[in-house]
Amino acid sequence: MIFTLIVCTYMRPKALLTLLNSVVSQTLYPDEIIIVDGSVNDETRVMLEANYFNNLNYYLVEAKDRGLTRQRNFGIEKVNKRSEIVCFLDDDIILDSNYFKHIIATYSLYPEALAVGGYITNEVHWEQNKKPTSISDYFCFDDWCRKEPTRFKVRRMFGLEPDVPPGWLPSFSHMRAIGFLPPSNNIYEVELFMGGVSSYRMAVFKTITFSDYFEGYGLYEDADFCLRLAKQEPLYVNTAARCTHHHAVEGRPNMFKYGQMVIRNGWYIWRVKYSNPGLKSKIKWHCTALLLTILTFLGCIQSNKRQAMFMEGLGRIFGWCKLVFDKPKINY
Repeated sequence: MIFTLIVCTYMRPKALLTLLNSVVSQTLYPDEIIIVDGSVNDETRVMLEANYFNNLNYYLVEAKDRGLTRQRNFGIEKVNKRSEIVCFLDDDIILDSNYFKHIIATYSLYPEALAVGGYITNEVHWEQNKKPTSISDYFCFDDWCRKEPTRFKVRRMFGLEPDVPPGWLPSFSHMRAIGFLPPSNNIYEVELFMGGVSSYRMAVFKTITFSDYFEGYGLYEDADFCLRLAKQEPLYVNTAARCTHHHAVEGRPNMFKYGQMVIRNGWYIWRVKYSNPGLKSKIKWHCTALLLTILTFLGCIQSNKRQAMFMEGLGRIFGWCKLVFDKPKINY
């Protein structure tokens, strides 16, 4: 299949160079690479001029096209018409050498698939065939186990644990992310995955685009897009399509604004799937939001990033209060 890689970047020339070097070592190289740069300086352009990459086209966007969702939509407009698959990668990702090989092969194995996500390996430690002494301390799936994060232990105590598999949104939202799928090399059907390691059939962009509601950093814009897409045909994650995520600090929002986005954007994607949730689901959504906000503040005690976590907690409270009189408008 002919496929295009789009990387939307902002003020991260070093991280982008590392990513592109991992693309060069792929066993299956993209037919086209599109870099959509929202930077306010020329460091990324200079870096690319100093380092040649085959099939690469570079675009520096103006302010009106800056921001993750706008840059993605801009990149889609530049894709070669012959491309069948479009892959998106965050600029702070590093690929294993067979990443694209496994992504593209998934579309052949599952012809009905509209989208396929990759799998990040460096954020969670999994153990296979482990028999945990305390079930509450571990989350197990497909004969693999990982340590259960504190937030999920506490949620279980209050009856707020997700009641669907990882990659699926519960009726009260607050899901288990793709990081709760194990490194089994299996392919799992999901309804949302991380946009920074994603791919889509080019045909889907004839009827759907990334939402401009998610401005700037665009937290959860990938979930919004996937949830709308999953209403049409299945989405999958291939855990053999591996990469690592290195969380470059450049270009991230301040933590107060991030905390607001966690609440407001989280509410938004919940209502994308469940436009009219029942009273029980509403209560559980708000209880979970409250519990996670409290845990954010408690995390300040042990964290070496106390100020950042405190500001995130304040942002969550502000975003939550704002929901009372200014709920986000969903146009689809």
